[in-house]
Amino acid sequence: MTHTILRIPAAKSRSGYSRSTIYLRIAQGLWTKPVSLGPRAVGWPSNEIDSLNAARISGKTDVEIRELVQALHTKRKTLTAIGGL
Repeated sequence: MTHTILRIPAAKSRSGYSRSTIYLRIAQGLWTKPVSLGPRAVGWPSNEIDSLNAARISGKTDVEIRELVQALHTKRKTLTAIGGL
């Protein structure tokens, strides 16, 4: 399985959100935290953006999306533990 990490321009395009909205949603727990790509570069796994978009499209509540964000963060930790990400 390949993992694509999207930088902010691609994340904005894929989600439809502005940069400031993405960071506001991170602060609200409604978007996953970025992955560090280096000292001054971050990005988001494309599968996480797709999952968040699908949750919005299907009408999930903010509470349900916060639970999804937590689940995505947990999955991310298990991937790094086994060397998958």
